Amino acid sequence: MQANSQNSSLSHLNDRGEAQMVDVSAKGATVREALARGQVRMDRATLAAIAAGNLPKGDVLATARLAGIMAAKQTASLIPLCHPLPLSLVEVTLTPDPDLPGYQITARVKTKAETGVEMEALTAVTVTALTLYDMAKAIDKAMDITHIHLVQKTGGKSGDWHRPA
Repeated sequence: MQANSQNSSLSHLNDRGEAQMVDVSAKGATVREALARGQVRMDRATLAAIAAGNLPKGDVLATARLAGIMAAKQTASLIPLCHPLPLSLVEVTLTPDPDLPGYQITARVKTKAETGVEMEALTAVTVTALTLYDMAKAIDKAMDITHIHLVQKTGGKSGDWHRPA
């Protein structure tokens, strides 16, 4: 993948090439939002068992959704150079997709802050997928977690961005 042509320098590196947390203190707080998606592919029988609520660990979807919300709120503790942000919204949805078969996961995160929430949305999707895997691995260890990506982001100095079709 190519670097963003609007900004070829990596802001997480200082002039000696060392990792650093970006200073956002001069930036104004604006409303920012990010949308991320991913998939968990599984056996059709696993998809049916989750839908029927027939797994020993309990409500798989509610647990996975809650884990994703909690993960978004902990992103700064997980990703070393992320800023802790006051999140005003975290929405996680899991949609069954019989064509995969499996689940489509979507996370939408919103804040009013000096930096964006792309990492929080991606973290929410990832931890939701991992929790879904954990909850169902007793019956399907071959599940695949795939296609985790940023769909769009709005706000901030760089403006809006939408993933090309």
